Amino acid sequence: MDNENIKPVTLTIAGSDSGGGAGIQADLKTFTALGTFGTSAITCLTSQNPSSVTGILEVNANFLEKQILAVLDYFPVKAIKTGMLFSTSIIEKTSSILSKRKKEENHFFLVIDPVMVATSGAKLLQDSAIDVLLTKLIPIGNLITPNLDEAEILSGKK
Repeated sequence: MDNENIKPVTLTIAGSDSGGGAGIQADLKTFTALGTFGTSAITCLTSQNPSSVTGILEVNANFLEKQILAVLDYFPVKAIKTGMLFSTSIIEKTSSILSKRKKEENHFFLVIDPVMVATSGAKLLQDSAIDVLLTKLIPIGNLITPNLDEAEILSGKK
């Protein structure tokens, strides 16, 4: 294969939005538009549309690990973006894997989107997970992309 024709590989670790406007679906559309080869690891399944979230089903953290490692062990991932991580166990598992890989290889850029609330107002991050996000995942990120409300929660300042 000609290396000049290979697209950079990107990985999104986030929730699935059945309405298609956010989460894994939006990330993969963005990756394609930016000319990268998008891969994914799904943290949660959601039943939602632009006006409401009617359900969230969390993926088992050990299964999430299998998804992430299946991608990282095969593809030369250049950038990783996290989105809806939802719970302490998902954040701990994700940060453990990514922290270890960064120490071993440090070949990817990590973008953390600390998704906390849907546009409709539904909570997408458990309150108990905020501390873990702040202490385990954010310190290993290269770029953090909170919206204004998320920035206030994370910083404790208005």
